Amino acid sequence: MADHDTSRASASRRTMLGAGAALGALTALGPLATAARAEPAGASWPTDFSLPNGFQPEGIAIGPGPTAWFGSRNSGALYRASLATGRGETFATDMDPMSLGLRTDGRGRLFIAGGFTRQLRVFDTRTDRVLATYEVGKPSTVVNDVVLTPRAAWFTDSTQQQLYGLPFGPHGELPPARDIVTLPLVGEWVQAPADGFTTNGLERTPDGRGLLVINVHAHGGSLYRVDPRTGDTRRVDLGGSKLPDGDGALLLGRALYVVQQVQNAVDVFHLDATGLRGTAIARITDPRFRIPTTVAPFGNRLYLPNSRFTEETTPSTPYNAVAVRQVH
Repeated sequence: MADHDTSRASASRRTMLGAGAALGALTALGPLATAARAEPAGASWPTDFSLPNGFQPEGIAIGPGPTAWFGSRNSGALYRASLATGRGETFATDMDPMSLGLRTDGRGRLFIAGGFTRQLRVFDTRTDRVLATYEVGKPSTVVNDVVLTPRAAWFTDSTQQQLYGLPFGPHGELPPARDIVTLPLVGEWVQAPADGFTTNGLERTPDGRGLLVINVHAHGGSLYRVDPRTGDTRRVDLGGSKLPDGDGALLLGRALYVVQQVQNAVDVFHLDATGLRGTAIARITDPRFRIPTTVAPFGNRLYLPNSRFTEETTPSTPYNAVAVRQVH
């Protein structure tokens, strides 16, 4: 993406975030709200480590093993860091600029949501090469987040009322482009008008039968359950809690972690098996948060990149990732 496109992406995202913040703060979570720092997985394992200056991180994925991968919203590069040491290296790739949501699988494949590039990408972390690139949507599409199921990789489109599915073959093979699924969101879904920014984080339901999608527009910020076979959506009952700044989502057992970026917080909900009802159980805050966007687990920790979305940045602006303790 050319420099003017990168500027447009960053400016548009800040505008979207500002509009989300104006919808109102999250309902207070009461006496269970917490501020947490990480308990080290090992004495030498850092809970705060640097990313390259000017990198503008957005997505994070961890694995295989204690290795974190970061994508950039203004570069085609990826950054790989050791959780044990905090040290890492940048990989220059032939991917187009902008990598938002990331997930890794047990085969060492990194699935990448390509943002304004409209791309679904798959990168081999073992050979450091791009395995596949797929283009989806329309010119205003923003491919934002990704989640893996046993049968497919699913991606959100933040401006279109649909998801994209990358179905796997019988042995996990990547599909040809003609097999990409475009799944319209129907039922109770509410889309912002005129291709407005609507959809953000994505996860599976605890029972594995559905998908959970964050809608930052509807009802002041909501969570919806999606049937991946039909696209039928139902709004999840979160007991009055709202997700106006909901970005990355992570499910660990029945605990759903939602990163509320400009609020500098991670809200935690206990879900029922279907994912149709959730109870707020905690809010994680930390003075080191500087607009975290996404979250990935390792051991008893959660790792989050600080995006610094609300600040004017330069190629020399420092960035970092921080670790906090999981809620138990």
